[in-house]
Amino acid sequence: MMTLDKFEEATESVKKVINKTKLIYSEYFSDNSGNKVYLKPENMQYTGAYKVRGAYYKISTLSEEDRQKGLITASAGNHAQGVAYAAKLYNAKATIVMPTTTPLIKVNRTKSYGAEVVLYGNVYDEACAYALKLAEEKGYTFIHPFDDEVVATGQGTIAMEIFKELPTVDIILVPIGGGGLAAGVSTLAKLLNPNVKVIGVEPAGANCMQESLKAGKVVSLPTVETIADGTAVKTPGSNIFPYIQKNIDDIITIDDRELIVSFLDMMENHKMVVENSGLLTVAALKHLDCKGKKVVSVLSGGNMDVITVASIVQHGLIQRGRVFTVSVLLPDRPGELSNVSQVIAEQQGNVIRLEHNQFVSINRNAAVELVITMEAFGHEHKEQIVKALRDKGYKPKIVQPTGMY
Repeated sequence: MMTLDKFEEATESVKKVINKTKLIYSEYFSDNSGNKVYLKPENMQYTGAYKVRGAYYKISTLSEEDRQKGLITASAGNHAQGVAYAAKLYNAKATIVMPTTTPLIKVNRTKSYGAEVVLYGNVYDEACAYALKLAEEKGYTFIHPFDDEVVATGQGTIAMEIFKELPTVDIILVPIGGGGLAAGVSTLAKLLNPNVKVIGVEPAGANCMQESLKAGKVVSLPTVETIADGTAVKTPGSNIFPYIQKNIDDIITIDDRELIVSFLDMMENHKMVVENSGLLTVAALKHLDCKGKKVVSVLSGGNMDVITVASIVQHGLIQRGRVFTVSVLLPDRPGELSNVSQVIAEQQGNVIRLEHNQFVSINRNAAVELVITMEAFGHEHKEQIVKALRDKGYKPKIVQPTGMY
């Protein structure tokens, strides 16, 4: 059972492996949401995510015999690193099964802690089934990433730290994948203050917990589709489900497009890299039906590979109207390219890419295509540039950018 005594024991235990992630007051998100928003930056943990809490606490409670059998788990990356790191501290062998879609940074960091990594399946659930099979075949001790009360107790230590810093917190927003973090945080939060609201946040394309709560029992999604790989789970944990039913007040679902904008907001205003699953609680701030409350958003992790970061930044700029691409047709004669550039310059647009296609039409004298990718200050400025081109007779057409660089 997840009791106050166990949470206190776990809090003392995890102090050996965690960084102190003090709350950060966000003026930006507070102004935009109408609430007093605080960030709990678990992306700043040594392993890049909160998962080290539950992994270390669980392994610390095992017998030396069970540890020396070898440890195994399945994970999309963050729990993998937590188990690998904790196993290293206990001189235990660790085998980690990860989906083939796991970002490279998570795979490499898991290996750097001395664990053996096995890539299997496209989603967590497939990797987990294979890990359980290996555990049975080889006698390894399985460490479940979320459906384990001891692991969830370790994750719940986050709530203890939140209440020590902000005893009058009104709302805690917590990401949900399989449910271990949400179960731990919500259970302890309600033990400390039954009036606090704990709201779970899921990707719209992987809302297994929301569907399970609606059904009153654990159900599985047929498929999951989300850029929040850390919460791409088909089936939530059955052992921790009763805790979710009892202690989670509501669930908010977030579309992937909202995560892209939230990533940009976090980078620009707090200079932090937070992975998509960790941004669920930031995106959820806009969905809260309240004002003037003290809200804590748990940023669950920050393990992202550079290519993903670059892609999300680019898509975020496009969504904000700060990067856009237009296609214009113009006669193939000297000076036309200069004329178009002059129009853009007069409107303070900044060209970052040009593609000149002379073969869009058989009659080059009539039309060649010029595709221009440029920077703007936002949607209003973007429309101002497009209008200026239209006024000069170029008939610009907005097209999907093929890339900024």
